Amino acid sequence: FGIGILAALGRALLHLQNSPAALLPYNLSVEVVWTALRCVCEELVVNGVSAVLAFPQGREELLQVEFMATFLEIPFVSIIEQGEPIRTQVRACLFTIAWVRARVKVDLMLWRVALLNHCLHGSFNSETFLCILVKHRSVLLFGSDPECVATVLRGASQLSLTLHPTHWIMGFPLSLDALHSIGSPLGLLAYGEVNRKPLNFYIRDALQLIGRAVFAATSVRPDLALVQNVVSCFEKPNKHEGPSSGQYLSRFLSNTSFDGLTGHIQVQGWHSRVSTTQRFHIWSLQRDAMGQPSWVTVAGYQAGRLEVEEQGLWPGVTQRVSDESPGIRPGGRWQPGLPVAGSRLRVVTLVEHPFVFTREVDDEGQCPAGQLCLDPHTNSSDVLNQLFRDSGSSIPSEIRKCCYGYCIDLLEKLAEDMQFEFDLYIVGDGKYGAWKGGEWTGLVGDLLRGAADMAVTSFSINSARSRVIDFTSPFFSTSLGILVRSKDTAAPIGAFMWPLHWSMWVGIFVALHITALFLTLYEWNSPFVFSYSSALNLCYAILFGRTVASKTPKCWTGRFLMNLWAIFCLLVLSSYTANLAAVMVGEKTFEEVSGIHDAKLHHPSLGFRFGTVRESSAEDYMKKSFPEMHEYMRRFNKPTTPEGVSTLKTDPAQLDAFIMDKALLDYEVSIDADCKLLTVGKPFAIEGYGIGLPQNSPLTRNVSEYVSRYKSDGYMDMLHDKWYKVVPCGKRVFAVTETLQMGIQHFSGLFVLLCVGVAGALLTLLGEHAFYRFILPHLRHQHRLRYWLHTSQVRKLPRFTLNTVFHHPLPKYSQQGEKKEFPEH
Repeated sequence: FGIGILAALGRALLHLQNSPAALLPYNLSVEVVWTALRCVCEELVVNGVSAVLAFPQGREELLQVEFMATFLEIPFVSIIEQGEPIRTQVRACLFTIAWVRARVKVDLMLWRVALLNHCLHGSFNSETFLCILVKHRSVLLFGSDPECVATVLRGASQLSLTLHPTHWIMGFPLSLDALHSIGSPLGLLAYGEVNRKPLNFYIRDALQLIGRAVFAATSVRPDLALVQNVVSCFEKPNKHEGPSSGQYLSRFLSNTSFDGLTGHIQVQGWHSRVSTTQRFHIWSLQRDAMGQPSWVTVAGYQAGRLEVEEQGLWPGVTQRVSDESPGIRPGGRWQPGLPVAGSRLRVVTLVEHPFVFTREVDDEGQCPAGQLCLDPHTNSSDVLNQLFRDSGSSIPSEIRKCCYGYCIDLLEKLAEDMQFEFDLYIVGDGKYGAWKGGEWTGLVGDLLRGAADMAVTSFSINSARSRVIDFTSPFFSTSLGILVRSKDTAAPIGAFMWPLHWSMWVGIFVALHITALFLTLYEWNSPFVFSYSSALNLCYAILFGRTVASKTPKCWTGRFLMNLWAIFCLLVLSSYTANLAAVMVGEKTFEEVSGIHDAKLHHPSLGFRFGTVRESSAEDYMKKSFPEMHEYMRRFNKPTTPEGVSTLKTDPAQLDAFIMDKALLDYEVSIDADCKLLTVGKPFAIEGYGIGLPQNSPLTRNVSEYVSRYKSDGYMDMLHDKWYKVVPCGKRVFAVTETLQMGIQHFSGLFVLLCVGVAGALLTLLGEHAFYRFILPHLRHQHRLRYWLHTSQVRKLPRFTLNTVFHHPLPKYSQQGEKKEFPEH
């Protein structure tokens, strides 16, 4: 090892030992072996090491590290100061680069390369190279070092009049001090690393990478992670015994990522490279205000993203952007393999309330609230690329919208925590996605074609979609439901009797006559002549709350019973009045369908219509679970949920039932102004909403972790309360004239009852006249009148004559003020 490496390694080990948060188990420690390659078999393998941190100084030592990692199946993490790591498929052999790579950074190119001539020392042919410059209009020159560049530029300056316009780029990383020693033409581009981290930072990050992997591996299978299979360099492990401890630990190394001292640490599995965050500046040689050549910073490059300065366009050169090259414009679109932090994702969504709403932009074309999104009405990737490449002012105002809602809040939270930006647009065909015509449509199709990096909306997770794209863990759980419309049925004649059950009506009138009977018995010997008819008159007057001329009981027992009857009538009438309005309003709701297994759905009768949203998860479920039902309902399916709901509310209704996600239907019920929508039946087909990503996307795991964290932290509950805290229709407080307005149809029974009473009174009148004209004179001649009088008056009958009644038409009053039916002589 060099002196610098020894010092940096010592500082890193000291920091790791003093770290308060221990990552390694108690029985593992970090030990420095200064002659690692020479003593690997004698000191490392026999001691059962879990991983090795190496510092190869050249390609030969790199090959030795790869050989040892391959044979011993022990993870080697190598820190390379100079040069390029070798490409290997060995998962146990990882490389991290501490300084700037000498290999040219191809992703820094601003133009497509038509021809590349690799300039090597000792094989440079100036005549051949100058011929290439004459033939081609635009050449990107990647110099291996400043000396080679100076040689080429000197030869090119001799042919400057015959050359086509040429743009020069130095591919060798230089410091700003080294650039001042090179005399080069105006417009020359160069780059170099800035804010370079010290070596011990890389060592500390490498040690933390190993420690995190060991900690994760031991928490799952400590027996396999801590007990090494290889104890000697002379015994190769048997591959039939299953994975070795080194192979097991290598899997955790490949899946470990964290934010370290040198930036975001992540293993790029396709070439076993530990990627770190490095910051580069791109300089251009231009004339300053005094006319002297000066190096000006025109761009910055970090984490796969190129940020171009506004003054970074040199004279005579226009900025050209290619969508296929990542990170080539401010906020360049993210590509797999690059860190998502600082990148720009393209997100597709679908309008579905309350998860995504849209409204028009303001007069300045901006969104005071929500996120600016485009509604291009197309799924063409070329059109989308062109729209997002154009500046904001050149995008037509009719396709600019403001998007907001449940999912937009979730997307903003993810962008804030994962440190990415996003371009948002609405899917062109308005579909979730289904296999149709040999291709996938909607959101799924945009993800498969690469038009979008992420789909965020009420995107149901099902087996068909999961086979072609990836989903994160569900952020919202729901099921399928059935939406119907309540119907106003004709009120029957007896609607006014609905507040009380028929048994209650019978009980009231039975109790009334029994109470009247007991009042008569209590007043049987009363000198004030209280008959059963007087008791009935009094009980009916109390029941209906009317003040009429009636006798009252005189004994305390009768008065106590009368008060009890008054309390009974008060409670009954209060309950009847309170329930009358509720029963009349409740009479509006009428459930057409009892659930998914209702006979109307499985055996639809003539005229019963139901449907769902085309190419949705609900249609996919109906197609698989109820094929006959799906075949019938296809003709009634609608393109969107709002359109399906509106068909229920039309007069006459175009649909009798609508099947869709219950989360969407519940929201439609809550905002229904007429309170005519309701969901019926038990939930079925439990499902969840997830964020869609292309298959094998590196973002799937990280986004799922954040979604799980939001659910455990209560953030998802907060979003649910924010967008679903609409007062349900059934719990609203309505005005009396709005809800309790009742027509004559509700009280038709009362009018019929009144007419029956009038007819009964006429029949009673005819009966009375017939009795007094034909029957009463006959009874008088037979002296049987006493049997028609009250029993309390029988003993007083001899004292009266019939003539007295006619001679005294007005009754006399006793001293107590009681009226007598028959005055005394």
